[in-house]
Amino acid sequence: MLPLFRLLSGLWLGTLLVACTPVVQEAGENRGEPELGESYLQAGDGARLPVRLWPAEGEAKAILIAVHGFNDYSHAYSLPADWWQGQGITTIAYDQRGFGEAPNFGIWPGKELLIRDLKTMVQEARAKYPETPLYLIGESMGGAVLITALTSDDFPEVDGVILSAPAVWGWQAMNPFYQAILWAAAHSVPYVTLTGEGTGIQASDNIEILKALGADPLFIKETRIDAIYGLVDIMDEAYDAAGKLGDVPILMLYGAHDQLVPEEPTGKIAAELPASAELVYYEDGWHMLMRDLQGPVVWKDIAGWILNRDIPSGKKVAELPWIKSED
Repeated sequence: MLPLFRLLSGLWLGTLLVACTPVVQEAGENRGEPELGESYLQAGDGARLPVRLWPAEGEAKAILIAVHGFNDYSHAYSLPADWWQGQGITTIAYDQRGFGEAPNFGIWPGKELLIRDLKTMVQEARAKYPETPLYLIGESMGGAVLITALTSDDFPEVDGVILSAPAVWGWQAMNPFYQAILWAAAHSVPYVTLTGEGTGIQASDNIEILKALGADPLFIKETRIDAIYGLVDIMDEAYDAAGKLGDVPILMLYGAHDQLVPEEPTGKIAAELPASAELVYYEDGWHMLMRDLQGPVVWKDIAGWILNRDIPSGKKVAELPWIKSED
């Protein structure tokens, strides 16, 4: 597929006839009480979201609800979750609507449904493991979902949050020309799909993982324009909400080679997080930190922080290096 800017740069935006609107999933009618099973989360509207469960070996010391990134799905956490089992951490990952094996593959679920489903997952996990500390982890878009959910009304309390390369480059990080193009495309040809081919962007240094994702039919490789539009919206909201997270313990992770989430908005939200938040900067890290070649270093830091508030790698920093260099 042609890149977005090549597809629409020839259009006269002022005279564009808006014939469509972005497609967003809607919740169904209430069909009963939610339920968390070993392989699914049934939402209140009857939608079943696939769940992958990695139970701790022995008694669980912590429960970790894992939220995947854009175009990805719950399998993203397989490698670290296998290791975390031996550390006494139970990981629960689910496919968000529109992704993986969840309903309406490829259709943007909208912020409200993303938050509602996460809230349901937290409530159901609390009910199932009432005496065990409960943490959230979000990678990329998953981090944006966590930030917007935690700052929404009546979100249940959790014991801590891990933001792995959170996606926070929304409308504010996009120049006005590209803002106009994306808006026009989402409201005229929302069904057109784009790929990342030709961008030169690399998500990880783990080439085998990248090849496996390329062959995985559940990993979205052709993305609807209206889904991109929805992603930018939730990233923008997360960017604005990061300073409102309150007292929840936070661990934020970022890699020096991240080519997907720019330094400037990342530095902005890192500076606005509560003073108690801890920041880890990996000089060898890319965007998919937990799947990079140095992934085990990140797994150990996450487990160390959850269980002991410790960062075994020693990569904890007071501020990101490009912020420091500007002082």
